[in-house]
Amino acid sequence: MKITLLSDAIPYEAPKHHGMSALRLHRGAQTSTGSMVVGLSHFLPGGGADESSSEAERVYVVLEGQITVTTEDGPALLGPMDSCLISSGETRTVKNATNRPVSMLVIALS
Repeated sequence: MKITLLSDAIPYEAPKHHGMSALRLHRGAQTSTGSMVVGLSHFLPGGGADESSSEAERVYVVLEGQITVTTEDGPALLGPMDSCLISSGETRTVKNATNRPVSMLVIALS
């Protein structure tokens, strides 16, 4: 078992993100698969991620607040314990359009 205490999580800068603070909970070499990354993202009001895509599939799980994730399928408003899967190569944007912070678990699988 590999344990990461929140106090030991590593902050990181996510490209094309703004108004967001991120912590790496588990990453490739720390996992048995070597291809999974788990992060905790905190988006301030107005924060988000600009349009981009990734080779990794991503699962977003909202822990607190509400955030809008937009893909080619259109926008989806996600609240606490809602989740979505962003497929490999799928373009998306993320926006906290509320006046409250949002916390979201991000699981990336490559």
